[in-house]
Amino acid sequence: MSEVVLTGPRHEPSSGGPAKELIIMLHGLGANGQDLIGLAPFFAQALPSAAIVSPDAHQACDMAPMGRQWFSLMSRDPDQILAGIKAAAPIVDAFIDQQMAHYKLPADRVLLMGFSQGAMMAYHVGLRRKEAFAGMMAYSGMLVSSDLLKTEMTSPCPVLAIHGDKDEVVPSQALPSAVKALQDHNVPVYQQMISELGHGIDENGISMGVGFALEVLGYSIAE
Repeated sequence: MSEVVLTGPRHEPSSGGPAKELIIMLHGLGANGQDLIGLAPFFAQALPSAAIVSPDAHQACDMAPMGRQWFSLMSRDPDQILAGIKAAAPIVDAFIDQQMAHYKLPADRVLLMGFSQGAMMAYHVGLRRKEAFAGMMAYSGMLVSSDLLKTEMTSPCPVLAIHGDKDEVVPSQALPSAVKALQDHNVPVYQQMISELGHGIDENGISMGVGFALEVLGYSIAE
């Protein structure tokens, strides 16, 4: 399955020069790469040397007439969900490797971001790489089978976890559950439950994401 090649929209460094950072965005169920690439200008303003890529998931969504999915959620059985994540993981890993090679960047200059189902993928892939990323951002996501981290985690990195307290798709309880599991495995976590936010990313979440990116990449806000 790792032979599947992902494609999708990208935002080259607004500086016009070579990329010094790479942000990879993984969209949610029923969306596509265009859904998150719209956030690129916010990150590019703070990180003009960053390349930002937002691949389309490899499967057509089986729950909607349009959009893509990383795995099926027709069944909410935890074992089925984990199996879906594991099947998609090599495809996402291969894409990350391809983009890092394309931009000639090491893992510590890479940020992995995911929304909803994309955050589930980011949690799984990002903590099992050979080398740790600069950081990960998980919006409205869920850490699936956190008990596996004890034996499978190979690349802990700082995590920003954000959720809306009115999320009607992924229960807001997923945030404290993920945070506790990560902290139990000594992963640095920054968390924020956003009041009155449903299943989405708002201006507060974007601002926190940009601030987090600057911090883990070693920039001061003034820069």
